[in-house]
Amino acid sequence: MAIAENWMPPSRENWELICYIFQFFPLVTIFQWIQPWYGAGKTSTNSRFNIPGKIAWMTMETPGLLTLLYIMSTLPAQVGMAQIPWENKVMAGLYTIHYLYRAILCPIIAPSMSPIHPLVWLFALTFQITNGLCIGSWLGGHGPTSRLDWQSYGNTYKAGGRIELGMFIWAFGLMGNAFHDDELREIRRAALRNQENASKGAEASTSKGKAVKKGVDKIYMIPENGLFRWIFYPHYLCEWIEWAGFWMVGGWDCLPARTFLLNEIAAMLPRALQGKKWYEERFGKEKTAGRKAIIPGLL
Repeated sequence: MAIAENWMPPSRENWELICYIFQFFPLVTIFQWIQPWYGAGKTSTNSRFNIPGKIAWMTMETPGLLTLLYIMSTLPAQVGMAQIPWENKVMAGLYTIHYLYRAILCPIIAPSMSPIHPLVWLFALTFQITNGLCIGSWLGGHGPTSRLDWQSYGNTYKAGGRIELGMFIWAFGLMGNAFHDDELREIRRAALRNQENASKGAEASTSKGKAVKKGVDKIYMIPENGLFRWIFYPHYLCEWIEWAGFWMVGGWDCLPARTFLLNEIAAMLPRALQGKKWYEERFGKEKTAGRKAIIPGLL
């Protein structure tokens, strides 16, 4: 059942139009280059309209996954595709695994998350739904519809090798992303442990019970492990690697995967460069010397 006739799921003409427009998303990110405001994360500001971090994160990240799954369950019948090729299912699986981790698991296991401004939430939600629609439609019937379509090199061995290599790169990026995410979470977990120990010490010394504050907010340090030794945003870099592998699985002509990667770079690069400046201002250039923003030794 279509949610919106010819739009959700989209007809081929409407899908092509959406994909074409989505390629110009980097123009929207110009705003991030000319001013430092970003109402989330380290630069989250106090606002009466702010949405609690965990709730905002889940509700703005999950709809993209739901959109992809919905379209892949409805579009094949609409276009007359009897069976979805296993390669399409693999790509959908990679996308699903990432967002199960990123959209659901991350906020659950995070000790705390900074509040997110409604404008940031709205832009992220729009991005996710559009991206899920573009990729889901490509996988669900507007892209390759048979095994023959995947043999883009005219040779099953070469096509299979490309897919396997892309999956390896994707997995490497996901593991790196998760590792460096956890390094950031550990900072807040350590702060929470210190806070609880201090509270217990105060209880013991005064014998007057003292309530322990739930959660830790705005605790920042310079991480030291993994690629944090050389750059401030290795989790961003690893996510780029992950989606580069995803694009490789789909092949050079997979426009939605290519657009997704380029749009992610366009959105995250200015945040990384501004974040490097934030670290330098907060901790001093002596303590941050030798680290780049996102690419070791270069940028």
